[in-house]
Amino acid sequence: MHVLWLVSMVLPQAALACGLKSASDVSGGWLTGQLTALQGRHDLQLTVACVGAHSPHPLCGEQEGVTYRILPGTDGLDALLQEVRPDLVHLWGTEYAAASLLHEAALRRHLPVLVGIQGVMRDCAAHLCDGVPAPYCRSTPPDRLLDRIIPGALLDKLQARFDALAQSEAALLARSQFVTGRTAFDRRAVADLAPRARYFVCNETLRPLFYQGPLWQPRAFGRAPVLLLSQGNYPLKNLHTLLRALPPLLERWPDAQLRIAGWPPLDKGPLFQPLIDRLFPYQRYCRRLAAELGVADHIHYTGPLDAAAMRQAYLDADVFVLPSTSENSPNSLGEAMLLGVPCVASRAGGIPDMLTDGREGRVYGAALDASALSRALAEVLSAPDGGAGLGRAARERALHTHDAATNADTLCGIYTTILQEETR
Repeated sequence: MHVLWLVSMVLPQAALACGLKSASDVSGGWLTGQLTALQGRHDLQLTVACVGAHSPHPLCGEQEGVTYRILPGTDGLDALLQEVRPDLVHLWGTEYAAASLLHEAALRRHLPVLVGIQGVMRDCAAHLCDGVPAPYCRSTPPDRLLDRIIPGALLDKLQARFDALAQSEAALLARSQFVTGRTAFDRRAVADLAPRARYFVCNETLRPLFYQGPLWQPRAFGRAPVLLLSQGNYPLKNLHTLLRALPPLLERWPDAQLRIAGWPPLDKGPLFQPLIDRLFPYQRYCRRLAAELGVADHIHYTGPLDAAAMRQAYLDADVFVLPSTSENSPNSLGEAMLLGVPCVASRAGGIPDMLTDGREGRVYGAALDASALSRALAEVLSAPDGGAGLGRAARERALHTHDAATNADTLCGIYTTILQEETR
């Protein structure tokens, strides 16, 4: 069977096959992991189309039996179907424009389409700015004028984008016949948004590097435990609540450090900083909140981390923290669990389907409850074994959930089932 994938980023394998400088592996790990697991299967011919602006012209290449297409935009998707002639189309993600266009083109050709749920944009849009004071969420006319000159991250602009993506997701799912997901959370969303669709369960395969090498070990951190947050640059990841959870921890562990993967807020000096603050209100809010709480000196941004560096960041931490206000099945949590890192996460979205509270980690209640988050972190950090028992149980769970061979077999079985039903 010949399956055409459509993804919303240029994968490292595609960049290499098409002669480009290798794309970053910072994001899209669930795609590279599943792709690696599927390579070399005799029952599957795979063409992967990546939508990205890495080249002004379409590119094509082949590597390890997979054909790759890099598309500079959304033009030519109908022509792509005509040329590739797949038996089935698999859309990874629901909200981006190319997915909707290829979905329509495939339906016109009576091709079956499998839609893969990644996040649930409806929920992301609803909770994007939870807990952020209203003044930071509203831009002024001068802010918007400045943003047109120097694009920033105005929260009302970001909210409008998320709302539009949620609408695109709803429109695509309303027309969908086959959907794949992996949590009770996304299954409920599909029941609402795609009531006529058949739902298939298929877990994610993560980046290959996280299945090998040394595992996390507890250390004697004394007064200086290390907390790791994988992303903190927009409010959905809820850095602001984690900042509020730090003061009680610092009373007990006065040299504790919060490490945040990614770029720090821009610092352009006293002349330009007021302009930067206007363009990046969430960063401004977190900077001010950290100063008010007296925790600014305990925060360290690592800069962007590739897979190897992110792996080491997990191993160097004493606990991984995921306080997000919306998630489906976060890859960062899966990677931490695979390495046996003790994890503390909010009870948002599909997180409880990945991590069982008290057995494989700590899952605290409302995402914005800083006191509950602080208590959960303190429980793990003060455990006699340093959280090692939780980490071992988390790894055992993750090895099952993210088993590469099982997930590849499951996905190919879904493809076969759909094609058999379409034939009947």
